[in-house]
Amino acid sequence: MNSWHSPLWHAGPYRPWLADHGSLTRRLQARCPRFAVERLKQGIARPNADECGQLGLARHRLALVREVLLLCAGQPVVFAHSAVALAGLRGPWVGLSRLGNRPLGAALFADPLVVRHPLEFRRLDARHPLYRAAAAHLSGVPRFLWARRSRFEKAGSPILVTEVFLPEVLCLP
Repeated sequence: MNSWHSPLWHAGPYRPWLADHGSLTRRLQARCPRFAVERLKQGIARPNADECGQLGLARHRLALVREVLLLCAGQPVVFAHSAVALAGLRGPWVGLSRLGNRPLGAALFADPLVVRHPLEFRRLDARHPLYRAAAAHLSGVPRFLWARRSRFEKAGSPILVTEVFLPEVLCLP
């Protein structure tokens, strides 16, 4: 399935995680006493092809791309990927490049000027770059991973946040 509009009835046990409209960071912190963020990479890069339209970018344009693991007791439970157009870094998203190992979600949900657009869902397989990036942090690699993404806007400038749910998330209470 190539669309980001996969029906959630296929998602099985991942469905409650995918469909929750609140802060994933807050939800994980409530279930995991030793929650941490591990920044994997952050820098200027081309966003994935299926992200350009959401960011209002032509395919050859660059963005700030950040990838992190959300960990519970040292175990990766979510692979998160965000992309923001470079113009946004000089404007409403100026502080994003300084997040380090702090969760992006906490910053987004704490800002009353940030508007969240509807969630989109997709079952990722080895053909998608986010599947490959997330699977690199797993000891056993499943055939597919479920992901959700949402566009956030502040002062008309978008940031796209994608969360790929790793199998260990299902072990959380």
